[in-house]
Amino acid sequence: MASSVRRLVLDDFIPYRLSVTSNLVSDSIARAYESLFGLTIPEWRLVAVIAETGGITQQAIGAKTLMDKVTVSRAAIALVGRGLLARRDNPEDRRSHLLELTDAGRDLYAVVAPKALDLESRIFAAFDPQEVAQFVAMLRRIESVTLDIGR
Repeated sequence: MASSVRRLVLDDFIPYRLSVTSNLVSDSIARAYESLFGLTIPEWRLVAVIAETGGITQQAIGAKTLMDKVTVSRAAIALVGRGLLARRDNPEDRRSHLLELTDAGRDLYAVVAPKALDLESRIFAAFDPQEVAQFVAMLRRIESVTLDIGR
C-alpha cells in the first residue's frame, strides 16, 4: 500500500525557496548600496520610507517595514550621524520624534532611488510585465495570509 503522506523536500519547500531568493536579492542589493553609497539595507529602507512619508516616527517605520526596534534605531542613529536624517519633535506625541531627511538625505535619495529601480528592472528583465504584476500580487497575498496566521 503506497503512502500518500507528502514528504518534505527542503529544495521544493516554498517558504525555503522564498527565503533563499529573498536572501540572494537582498545580498545583491546590499553589496550595491554599500559599495556605491555606504548604506546598509536597513539604512536604505529608512531613507526610502522617510522620503515617501516626509516625516515619520521610528515606531511607524518598524510597523511599515516589519524591521525590529533595534534595527530601526541603529539605522536612524547612523543616518543622523552622517547628516542624512534629522530628528524633530513630534507635535502629536511628545514622547517620540519624527525623522526627516536633511538636504543631504534628499540628495542621496535622488541618486539611490533610480539605481534601485534600475536594479529591479535588471532582476525582472526576463519576465513579461504581466508575470511581474502577478508575482507582486501573489507576494502581497502571501504577506496578508502570513500576517493573519501570526495573529
